[in-house]
Amino acid sequence: MAEQFARELTTVQGEVIRCATMQDARRQLSELAAQSQWTSIGAMDRAMVREATADLPPGVVRTAAADWQPKQMAELSASVIEPEVLLTDTGSCLIACGTAQDRLLCYLPPACVVIARINQLAEHLPAAWLSIAPRAADPALRGEFVIVTGPSRTADIEKILILGVHGPKRLVVILVG
Repeated sequence: MAEQFARELTTVQGEVIRCATMQDARRQLSELAAQSQWTSIGAMDRAMVREATADLPPGVVRTAAADWQPKQMAELSASVIEPEVLLTDTGSCLIACGTAQDRLLCYLPPACVVIARINQLAEHLPAAWLSIAPRAADPALRGEFVIVTGPSRTADIEKILILGVHGPKRLVVILVG
């Protein structure tokens, strides 16, 4: 499933970096941030995101806060988010967004990095339903699910494809395992 997920995501200009361990993922994220010159990274407050960003320089990573405003978030170099599930058939990331800031981290920064483990792969949305249904049905949990498939893209009347107009110009999935 990992190979099919990568194939589907790269078809829509997304990127996949395979890592055997979380230590390798931290190293890959650090290299990616340095090569891309990301000076400010917004991060979801999730365990895997905290682990993946642990080796980044102090002050570069900031955890999304309730008082963050959209303009401030759009000025970030990148975001690091964690999905609930990766959908193999479309190369999509299903992200549970408990706050508006979590949702905007998926859209506003020009680059979005998704950190996921191989056991989060599901063949398709119906196969993922059992794992996401309890969260969707829990009235105590707020927010919504967002499905991200590749970088944002649009085309004008002349069919010229432009990336990054309505969301991130770059989407990288770091897949661990």
